[in-house]
Amino acid sequence: MMAHWLRRNWPLLAAHVGGWYPLASLLLDAGRGRLTANPIQYITLHTGKPALVLLVLCLACTPVDRFLAVRPALRVRKLLGLYAFGYATLHFFIFAVIDYGLDVWQMLNIVAKKPYALVGFSALLALLPLALTSTRGWQQRLGSTWKKLHRLVYVAGLLAVTHYIWLVKSDVRQPLLWAAAVGLLLLARLRAASPLAAATRAWVRRQLTRVP
Repeated sequence: MMAHWLRRNWPLLAAHVGGWYPLASLLLDAGRGRLTANPIQYITLHTGKPALVLLVLCLACTPVDRFLAVRPALRVRKLLGLYAFGYATLHFFIFAVIDYGLDVWQMLNIVAKKPYALVGFSALLALLPLALTSTRGWQQRLGSTWKKLHRLVYVAGLLAVTHYIWLVKSDVRQPLLWAAAVGLLLLARLRAASPLAAATRAWVRRQLTRVP
């Protein structure tokens, strides 16, 4: 019984483990006093990075299914997106409440002087309607509009990597790699990629049928 449940639900279980791991690791670091000399900066970094990673993984789910015929990827797409939104919200909460004490004028001043803050907040705003309408009920209410609305996830992805690039002051190689990943995932969604996707899926299926 348990083995059957695990075989059926392992993608969701893996997504939950991956979603909770960064927060559990952060809490463990806090409990052991390992938040460095600048704990706010440490916490901000270790909530922003998981938000980006989970968002990119969410964006990857459809191309992975489209090109590699990995159907379980679609089952975890929404879950990864919700975890990404959760970490992005926590990231903003630390910035707005813990770092700036909800001082609106000071935050506006930071946004005016440092565009990365505005871009990061815009990414969170792009994710907000997606999180609020992620249920099946909202999908039925919105009909075809729901799918169009949820394309905002790609806007959020582009804004998130832009936020990361502008935030880093020196070595931008890692942010640029994330930007390249988002760019490739966007290209993979284009209609022009359909022949390549079909050929790749067919090749994968042929390889699987050869497995004894």
